Amino acid sequence: MVDRIGAAWWCACAVGMLVVGACLAGETSEYRRQLGSAVDMPLDADVFRAPPGRNAPQQVHITQGNHDGTAMIISWVTTIEPGSSTVLYGTSEDNLNFSADGKHTQYTFYNYTSGYIHHCTIKKLEFDTKYYYAVGIGQTVRKFWFRTPPKSGPDVPYTFGLIGDLGQSYDSNITLAHYESNSKAQAVLFVGDLCYADNYPYHDNVRWDTWARFVERNVAYQPWIWTAGNHEIDFAPELGETKPFKPYSYRYPTPYKASGSTAPFWYSVKRASAYIIVLASYSSYGKYTPQYKWLEAEFPKVNRSETPWLIVLLHAPWYNSYNYHYMEGESMRVMYEPWFVKYKVDLVFAGHVHAYERTHRISNVAYNIVNGQCTPVHDQSAPVYITIGDGGNQEGLATNMTAPQPGYSAFRESSFGHAILDIKNRTHAYYTWHRNQDGNAVAADSMWFTNRYWQPTDESLDDSQ
Repeated sequence: MVDRIGAAWWCACAVGMLVVGACLAGETSEYRRQLGSAVDMPLDADVFRAPPGRNAPQQVHITQGNHDGTAMIISWVTTIEPGSSTVLYGTSEDNLNFSADGKHTQYTFYNYTSGYIHHCTIKKLEFDTKYYYAVGIGQTVRKFWFRTPPKSGPDVPYTFGLIGDLGQSYDSNITLAHYESNSKAQAVLFVGDLCYADNYPYHDNVRWDTWARFVERNVAYQPWIWTAGNHEIDFAPELGETKPFKPYSYRYPTPYKASGSTAPFWYSVKRASAYIIVLASYSSYGKYTPQYKWLEAEFPKVNRSETPWLIVLLHAPWYNSYNYHYMEGESMRVMYEPWFVKYKVDLVFAGHVHAYERTHRISNVAYNIVNGQCTPVHDQSAPVYITIGDGGNQEGLATNMTAPQPGYSAFRESSFGHAILDIKNRTHAYYTWHRNQDGNAVAADSMWFTNRYWQPTDESLDDSQ
């Protein structure tokens, strides 16, 4: 497979050189979506409907439960009474012969009291195995399933979905439906901004409930790897709410302790041939902070012979040519970008800007304030940066771009959509971005990525055109 894919990539590269030569000019898409504010779905929309049955579990969602993928955190909410926090599971739908006990909790936020939030981690799962599970034991039982990832290895194929800034608008529903139509995708890398509850009066936490019921149709069956965005902060001292990330922390656990992290907002997981590092744009990240010290120790732990694809998720983009949230990620870039280049991170996915953009492989590590070298340069040891904060949200699209398009930007478009990263083996992955257009998902940007740890870094091999 390596040789066949490699040959195809070289052919494509040769054709590309004939067309563009040595030029790495960026493209601003000419497609223009009909403009207008993103409109929230009404509270009585079908996608927000609670499941039938007394005290039926709702808002079911799963995420990876340990570092290597042999555990799963299963979460759900009951509303009348706590009920059982036990999960029954097994490899046969009709024979759930294993069980695990979880715990439940509640929180209050201003004048809102949550339902009973259950979390249960099931452990010692087999790799690459379909498991069925049931929650609501003793009352209204609901059954779901998921598949564990294959054991990590350098040539293990795996397909990720990429979604960010989803919200609960009509556009959000279209994005999720389009993602679900990509049947190969096995897990979602989510780059932050879930429900936008903080945009409603008094940070209306009912919107946390409606959003979780909306996305249950997917996240109950495949894990979403969570990144905290600015709309998860929910810091509202005017309401007496002074604990940042309070609703998010109660509802969306992560396996942070498994990677030695001290907080759930930055952590790492392995999944097939990918090593995924999640960073927190809105937690302290300066020198000597817990996040800084963790990341400093984390990069040397990555075994690229086992997991050759090194992917970073964060919320605020470091390279952004829209006039929205411009340079908000700059101080974090200054702190961490030298490590990204040193350890040859392949891809960095961000959200925050409600549009789509992909860069060339670029870095700005030479700049040191006094030397004047403040322009990003093409750097084949650097990652490609992709902004995919285009899930749907409720605030509308970012449409105002800087002009002319900066040299580091390869492709940009103001549209809603999602992306798919299809890892083939240790050297190649195929990436597509799908815009929401006229009710269809249109592959508007696609390319082959070559892994910089396993491939030469000669400029002639630039794959970010």
